[in-house]
Amino acid sequence: MSLMRFLLCLFIFVGALAAAGALVLSILLMLRFPPLLLVLVLACWILSRLHRLISSCRRKPT
Repeated sequence: MSLMRFLLCLFIFVGALAAAGALVLSILLMLRFPPLLLVLVLACWILSRLHRLISSCRRKPT
């Protein structure tokens, strides 16, 4: 049982390390290529508008 717990903790650690590396790499790419930063901001804006639209449709009583 302790071996399974160790392997689970190891996979969680490796996954967190990979996620942190991907985050740092994406930030470096956005600083190197400013259009990527513009695309990210535009995508977040569109997502927030869609979320607001969907949540307002759900709140209306039928």
